[in-house]
Amino acid sequence: MSENSKGIIFALGAYLIWGFLPIYWKQVEHISSYELIAHRVLWAFIFMIVFIIVTNRMHLFYKDLKFIFRNKKKVIALFAASTVITTNWLLYIIAVNNGHILDASLGYYINPLISILIGFVILGERFSKSQWTAIIIVFLGVTYLAVGLGSAPWISLTLALSFSIYGLIKKVINMDAVFALAVETFVLAPFALIYILFLEGSGGGNFGINADSLVMMGTGVITAVPLLLFSLGAQRIRLSLIGILQYFAPTIMLLLGVFMYDEAFTDIHTVAYILIWSGLAIYTFSRIQEMRRQSAKKPRRRVSH
Repeated sequence: MSENSKGIIFALGAYLIWGFLPIYWKQVEHISSYELIAHRVLWAFIFMIVFIIVTNRMHLFYKDLKFIFRNKKKVIALFAASTVITTNWLLYIIAVNNGHILDASLGYYINPLISILIGFVILGERFSKSQWTAIIIVFLGVTYLAVGLGSAPWISLTLALSFSIYGLIKKVINMDAVFALAVETFVLAPFALIYILFLEGSGGGNFGINADSLVMMGTGVITAVPLLLFSLGAQRIRLSLIGILQYFAPTIMLLLGVFMYDEAFTDIHTVAYILIWSGLAIYTFSRIQEMRRQSAKKPRRRVSH
């Protein structure tokens, strides 16, 4: 299996998990989003450390840590990644647990558009006329929705921008996905632990011998696994292809919000999403055609008898 194929599988797996995450967070919607994000950071870090120990890679982790802290650019990048992804997590939880799954879905529809533009501006990726047409159509759909609703979708825009920046950082750093994720969560884990201890000490926490605690501990798994898959995928495929696969998550979220949690889907949403899906279809078809042409140009190996 080629590295590109592996990257597609890893990234797609991450997006499918993210798509169904609202169901998980709804189990603890009565708990403060700030308490949830603290547990999410802490248990994700613990999960990653246990994973590293179980896979007998701790000595390699130490080596990577030494290498990281000798390189100021990587240190800054990892701190930036930690801050950006935690902001994304917090806003996502707030949106889902306050009846705004559609807003979160819109954010992750916008995300590929921003990722594609970042790929064009910063990474030098280029697109055909049909691909640019698709990008414009998606942009029109998002704009129509924002104008039709009468206000700027700040939650959606912040989710989109933060995750796009995170994806760019992961692509540029190009480090071992396991170790990078462990360090990212390590950066904020002490602050998360202090906040949790403060809540429990003041009587405002929800951690104890109860079902909610199991769900909060499980946030380490449901956070680390898709992020790990995403990191592995982002290192192997173009940022523009990441943008295509990203649409799986918001589509699942959209369906959950409308059919499972009864969020309003108006005529404005209908028109906007028709534009978004049309743009996605055009872009996807164009990318498939491009990959087929590239594959046809590769010289075939001669088989000797």
